[in-house]
This record gives sequence, C-alpha cells and structure tokens, in this order.
Amino acid sequence: MFDGKTVIVTGGAGVLGVAVVNWFTDRGANVAVLDISDEVLANAWPEPNERHCYLACDLTSRDSCAEAVGKIQRQFSGIDVLCNIAGGFMMGEPVHNTDDQTWDFLFNLNARSVMNMAARVVPVFIAAGSGKIINVGAQAAAGGAALMGAYVASKSVVIRLTESMALELREKGINVNCVMPSLIDTPRNRADMPDADYTRWVTPDDIARVIGFLASDDAAVIHGAAVPVNGLS
Repeated sequence: MFDGKTVIVTGGAGVLGVAVVNWFTDRGANVAVLDISDEVLANAWPEPNERHCYLACDLTSRDSCAEAVGKIQRQFSGIDVLCNIAGGFMMGEPVHNTDDQTWDFLFNLNARSVMNMAARVVPVFIAAGSGKIINVGAQAAAGGAALMGAYVASKSVVIRLTESMALELREKGINVNCVMPSLIDTPRNRADMPDADYTRWVTPDDIARVIGFLASDDAAVIHGAAVPVNGLS
C-alpha cells in the first residue's frame, strides 16, 4: 500500500509513535523516525531497521526541523506523508495558576511542533502536487476541562490548525486531517490509573490504523476532519 513512499513520524520513540512507525513499515514505507535525542531513539529502536532513518530533532525549533527534513530528502526520494505524533500532557493547575513553563511546554510541543514541521514539509508537498498530513489532537480538546486548561487549549489549537491548513492546501492535492484519541492504553496510563478498566481504552495500534487510513488514497476526499478515536471510553 505504501511501497516506496516516505513517511515522517515525529515522536517516533513514544508508544503511539512506535505503533505508527510499525504500521507504515509493515506496508512497505520508508520511515523517518524523529524524536528529541539519539539516546531516546536508540532506547525505542535498539535494532535499527534498514528502511528507517532515525533523527534527533528539537520540534520546537524551526531550524532543527529544517535540518531533519533536509536529511530525509537526501536519504529518501521525496516525502509523501507527515504524521505529527509528538505531543505532551500536563494537568493539575487551574487556569489562573497556570505558570509560563507549563503553558510554553504544552503549546510548544503540541502546537508549535506542527507549525515547524509544516513550514518545511508543506513546500515539498506543494512542489510534488500531493501529500498527506495527519496531526494528533485529543478528545479532551472538544471542550473545556477543569485543571486541564492549558492542555485542552493547546490540543484545540492543533484541531484549528488542521482545519485551516486543509482549507489552504486542498486545492494543491494535499490532505490535512487529525485524530482525536481518548485515553490511550499505555504502560504509563495503566500505572497512573491502576483501578481503571483499560479494556475500554483505545490502543496505540487502533490509532495507528486510523492514521494509516487518513494517509491512504482511500481518504483522498477527506479534508480537515477531526476523527474521534475513543474505543469505549
């Protein structure tokens, strides 16, 4: 399905990122796996795959993103799909007590990272006349939530950016959509919520399949969608 195509996955060392990388790799893609450091990448991918390239990238820096994308272009021919998987989560502060560090961390990692990667990848897509971008929002961003104001605001920005980019780029053969997961079944979430019924949560593999669909030709007529991926939670 993706034989010979090149897919970028940011946050490729995280639980969801690994699932997305594996989904595309299993379907023949070359995958550029981006995360914050070589050490983080090596821990997640101790046995390198010959169809991967692993790149340390500070997604909050436009220069770092530009450098990474340049390396991808030199190693693979073209770029076909950008999956903005990287993101961060923090909660516990009411809005009036949210400090600058929390605000900047969430907006930089969740929203600025999308803009920084778009700044470098979208021109490549425009030149090619095609491309797919899939962002990761959050089900929680559908409305406000106590003690989660900065988080839901930053993920709401991802959804609005997705819609705006879709309107800007759909006439150029580029699809931009996002997924909105609910609670994801990860080791960290199980540890944080030991009494929860995690069989009702959505798995990383479930989300990866939806992202893969949005990256496929079957989704060519979908622009600006924010797709809930919430299992039974």
